[in-house]
Amino acid sequence: MFTPKWKKEAKLLHKGAKKFLHYKRDLLPEDRIDEIESRRADLMDAVKSGDRAKVEEASKQLRATCEQALPNFPVQSGWEENVEVIFVALVVALGLRAYVIQPFRIPTGSMQPTLNGITIHNSKDPEYKKPWLGQQLYEMVTRGRSYRTILAKNDVQVTGLHDRSWFLFTRTEVMFNDGTSIKIPAAIGETAKHVEARTIEDPRTHKRYMVGKSYRRGEPILTGWVDTGDLVLVDKVSYHFRRPKRGEVFVFDTRGIPTEREDPKQVGMGGQAGGTHYIKRLSGVPGDTLEIRPPDLFVNGTISKEPGNLRVMHAQGEYGVLNQGYVLANAGETGYPLPLQRPGSKFHLKDKAAPGMREYAALGDNTGNSLDSRYWGSVKEFNLAGPALFSLWPITTGHWGFIK
Repeated sequence: MFTPKWKKEAKLLHKGAKKFLHYKRDLLPEDRIDEIESRRADLMDAVKSGDRAKVEEASKQLRATCEQALPNFPVQSGWEENVEVIFVALVVALGLRAYVIQPFRIPTGSMQPTLNGITIHNSKDPEYKKPWLGQQLYEMVTRGRSYRTILAKNDVQVTGLHDRSWFLFTRTEVMFNDGTSIKIPAAIGETAKHVEARTIEDPRTHKRYMVGKSYRRGEPILTGWVDTGDLVLVDKVSYHFRRPKRGEVFVFDTRGIPTEREDPKQVGMGGQAGGTHYIKRLSGVPGDTLEIRPPDLFVNGTISKEPGNLRVMHAQGEYGVLNQGYVLANAGETGYPLPLQRPGSKFHLKDKAAPGMREYAALGDNTGNSLDSRYWGSVKEFNLAGPALFSLWPITTGHWGFIK
């Protein structure tokens, strides 16, 4: 506390020189190392003597020795140092994403109202105009809402949809019969519903192709806004130390899961069309036998007691707006095994299996609009990414916070 400033600075220099030796020892010649050590000893002797002039001279000599120790070593510019810092930050971020916590954007409405997916809102008002720029920016930050006006450049008809999503950015490319295309910031399922896309079969050739809505030149394809899906953080550590719990919301990859429909007749169904990851509620663990007796979900012969499942079954609050409990798979959805399609159907999840092949069941809270285990079967253990931990953004939807 009462040590003179010059003494404190000298001691810091002494310590800094030691760090310099540790960092650069593999580059320094032996004689330079000995010289720096000698200068450090001289500085400490001067500090002990209490002679300020000697301390200042010894400090000067030590600094000069360190600065001249590597005369041919290239000095980084400010730009190079910034690039190095950014690179290290990216490596750390990618490491965290791969092994600790991963951000995940929810593309569909299969988990509503627990979590929101991307939704398109098309205005029916012929006098519709975007709000002023300030309001647009405010709603973008707080609600993740973006306003769009997309007009048809020619007389066209929808002929195809392609997923162009990248990282956290969900995009669907809409193809037209004149060779042009547009991109809409929504998942294929939501986009298909908006442009009325469906797959049909030519009765003569039996070939399948997609057709959708026709637009006249200048007609609005989208005039309104797109609300982003919730951005959640996925805990990628917990499943290494505990078993997945029935009733929690979880994320899994789609390797080996038949997510593509051969004949998607219900374009409103919240499918991700081959998305790399899904988010659902974990409604069955290895060894369980599931059965749906609308509106209830039975697990091992008794009604599920998990709070998340109960909210769906009892249609509590917002849950009653979307559906009235659990329903069986729609038989019109072909191209799937449909393990829970008929009354009395029971779906058993394997417990005794090879490593990574134990089975789990994934059901969406928006049960009438969710492509889940009722259609394509089980989620294997090797598919598990982790429990959905926290809803990070948007902050005004009522979902911000830990996910239940």
